[in-house]
Amino acid sequence: MSPPLARHALDFALIPFLAVSVLYGALFSLPEGLGVPVAPDSPWPPLRALHGWAVEQEPTHLDPPRTLIASTLFDGFVQTPVCAALVYGLARRRRWARPLGLVYAGAGVINMWFYFFETLSGPLPPPHLAVYLPFNLPWLFAPALLGWRLWPRQKIGQ
Repeated sequence: MSPPLARHALDFALIPFLAVSVLYGALFSLPEGLGVPVAPDSPWPPLRALHGWAVEQEPTHLDPPRTLIASTLFDGFVQTPVCAALVYGLARRRRWARPLGLVYAGAGVINMWFYFFETLSGPLPPPHLAVYLPFNLPWLFAPALLGWRLWPRQKIGQ
C-alpha cells in the first residue's frame, strides 16, 4: 500500500484555487451550461453579474456556441465535484487524491485548450487580452501545476 500524500508547499495555493473552482463551477458554469442566459435580466443573479464582464471581455458568453456550452457543462458536472473531492483529498492527504488529481489535471488542461480555442478564435474574441488572460490562464496553469505536484517521483537508487 502506498503511503499517504506528503504535505507540499503547493497545496497551500492549490487547495484555495480548487475551492474557488468549485464555487465558480456551481454558480456560473453549470447554470450557463444548462441554458441560463448571461444577460442583464438573467433569472440567475450570478449570471446577471457576469453580463458586464461578458460584454467587455468575453462576448462569446452572450451567445455561446456548442463547444463553449460543452466546456461549461464539463466544468459544472465533472470539474466541480472532482475539485471538491480534491480539496478534501489534498487537505487530508488521501492516497486516492493522486490518481484522481492526475486524471483531472489532464482533463482540465484539455478543457481549457478547447475553451481558449473557441474564445480566442471564434467570431467574438476578447477585445482586451491584457485583462482577459490574467483572469482565465489560472484555469490552465493550476491543473498543470496539480499534475506536476502529484506526479509520482522515484528517489535516486530505487
